[in-house]
Amino acid sequence: MTQATPPADMTLQRSSRDPATVRARLEEWLASVLPPGAEPEVTLHEGIQTNGMSSETVLLAITATDSEGDGTRTTKEYVARVAPAPEDLPVFASYRLQDQYDAMRLAGELAGIPVPAVGLNEPTGEVLGTPFFLMDRLEGAVPPDVLPYTFGDNWLFDAAPEEQAALQRNTVAVLARLHGIDGAAERFGFLDPAVTGHEGPTPLARNVAKIRAWYDYATSTTEASPPSPLIERGLAWLEANLPVEGPPVLVWGDSRIGNVMYRDFAPVAVLDWEMATLGPREMDLAWMVFAHAVFQEIATMLGLPGMPDFMTADDVVATYQELSGVEVGDLTWHQLLAAVIWGIVFLRTSSRQVHFGEIERPEDPESVMHHRPLFERLLDEVGA
Repeated sequence: MTQATPPADMTLQRSSRDPATVRARLEEWLASVLPPGAEPEVTLHEGIQTNGMSSETVLLAITATDSEGDGTRTTKEYVARVAPAPEDLPVFASYRLQDQYDAMRLAGELAGIPVPAVGLNEPTGEVLGTPFFLMDRLEGAVPPDVLPYTFGDNWLFDAAPEEQAALQRNTVAVLARLHGIDGAAERFGFLDPAVTGHEGPTPLARNVAKIRAWYDYATSTTEASPPSPLIERGLAWLEANLPVEGPPVLVWGDSRIGNVMYRDFAPVAVLDWEMATLGPREMDLAWMVFAHAVFQEIATMLGLPGMPDFMTADDVVATYQELSGVEVGDLTWHQLLAAVIWGIVFLRTSSRQVHFGEIERPEDPESVMHHRPLFERLLDEVGA
């Protein structure tokens, strides 16, 4: 993360883990879970990254002897998704890595969503200090966040209009398939915020309660951020104006194109499931639209043309309704919910930057919110 460029994938920068220790512990663990004689060797690529909202990502290769073949040694590329260490000032108050594992696996199995195959799972935290799991490393192109794809000079911005439209349609199609999984409330009951003690009469009410508790955590714990009047206005309005909702669906949660790998403008890997939940489909649609609006807003502020005709609410909703056959409600309430969540993330990630000595603590806590003008306009629009 830098101060000049907004972290639209909400990427964090630092881990306190020592790469040499991580490699040694992984080799020791793999030797205990792979067949005898595998003699695994681990190569870490690019050290340890912190991607997505709060987890750590380890890119690695595992070389092992094939015990069922002729004894040849083969190398395969993996990604390890690792829950953050408490001393690294996590974004979330708790991190349920098993939920991500199960959500990805079931989304692939039940709806054919292109997700990396998930493999070995270490849920105890005894190996690396926190739980982790391995998934296959796939190849593809991701719309850049730094600098944002709306700034130009990248594969998506330079694509022909029909190619951009194909990417948009193909990505919306992922949501239509995901939300079409039957019996989501039962199959994905482990994602209901009620499981973690957040109360409310509906899944959406419970999600708002969870976000309220998250904001309280972000502003009241050690090295916390100061309170945000914008977030508090937004939360109060959201709580007082809960919309009518239909049956809950599996919500991806971080449904933006920066969390997708593409080949030929079609998704080959849908990534970052740490915000998966049960709720109305509008949550995902609004997040997808809002995430692009943030990038477009920043481009416009810098005098750049951006991509004003891409990922508009009208087009996304129309495509979704065509593909799913389901009528979608107004996205305004859900876009304000997205703005609140982004605000909490920016508060927490800036506290994390202060913690790691990357920035000085800002006098105005809301100055770190790169979506602030958009947030303020939404609040004015709803009269909050």
